[in-house]
Amino acid sequence: MFQTEAIFLRKKGRPEDAFELKSTQLNELQEDEVLIESEAFGLNYADVMARNGLYREAPTMPCVIGYELVGKIVQLGTNANPTLLGKRVVAFCRFGGYSKHVITKHFAVVEIDDIPSEEAMALCTQAVTAYYMAEILAPVRKGDNVLIHAAAGGVGSILIQLCKRKGANVIAKIGNDLKKETVLNLGADFVVNYNKSVYEQEVLKILNGDRLDVSFNPVAGSTMKKDLALLGSGGRLFLFGGSEMVGGKFGLLSTLNFLRKMGLLLPIKFMMLSKNILGVNMLKIADNRPQVIQLCLQEVVSLYKSGALTTVSGAIFNHKEIAEAHALLESGNSTGKITVKW
Repeated sequence: MFQTEAIFLRKKGRPEDAFELKSTQLNELQEDEVLIESEAFGLNYADVMARNGLYREAPTMPCVIGYELVGKIVQLGTNANPTLLGKRVVAFCRFGGYSKHVITKHFAVVEIDDIPSEEAMALCTQAVTAYYMAEILAPVRKGDNVLIHAAAGGVGSILIQLCKRKGANVIAKIGNDLKKETVLNLGADFVVNYNKSVYEQEVLKILNGDRLDVSFNPVAGSTMKKDLALLGSGGRLFLFGGSEMVGGKFGLLSTLNFLRKMGLLLPIKFMMLSKNILGVNMLKIADNRPQVIQLCLQEVVSLYKSGALTTVSGAIFNHKEIAEAHALLESGNSTGKITVKW
């Protein structure tokens, strides 16, 4: 057993009440695992969902959540790659990321040399999610009309760049005009502020009689029907989150209302219209197709090192400010990747 400390999610609810820093013990390494001494970890919206009791994959509380970290490999399992010892890496983990030391599989890491931790964190869960959707699951093509929700966020900022590399026309959806310059600098062709206009009407104006080919949507709820109506033949709607569900004040009733807004989905209708909904849960991909996760992480780090991909570093907190970090991500006012440093 290995003694360390971790930030435990002890109960659901407000971030200032939900977390506790305390000592914990890690299990002995399995033969294909490595032990990483963490210098920083990243936040993802799934963490907010878990804190609100809305993420069914999360461990039973009290637990240590978190999917990603940057740190140095300090111990190896017997079958782990021996060249990794002492290397500074960005790494995935299946929860446990909010810990000072983390055990993960030796193939879930990529060496990053001296890349700043706040930039490397943006290359992990969020960049890998973006790459998987835009390059592997249903690749974006030249000339595609693409709508990106939460375009200034961690996934959205990477998606803009990946789609523009393919020659797509990118519509960036934001909720705050302060984010407009960010998405334009990343390459977005058009910007829609959903808090100042009806976004689906604005998208139709931009398309000028054409239809969407792709929507990248981490919101779901009422936006799903709207996006489906915007899609043309062969259109693809990627659903990779349900942020509209967060903030509901009526428990089960709020959840049911969220599902009601998404409507009844009949497969025959999608066949007749030639439209597609693609559900993306990267935790499931990691469980069942770990080689895909490994490939995506290697590719985004390579793109970053070559200068073909930039990251948007958001706010940086220390580990004692975990509540403030969660509150900012949940507010929708953050830009880029939120990093927490030990």
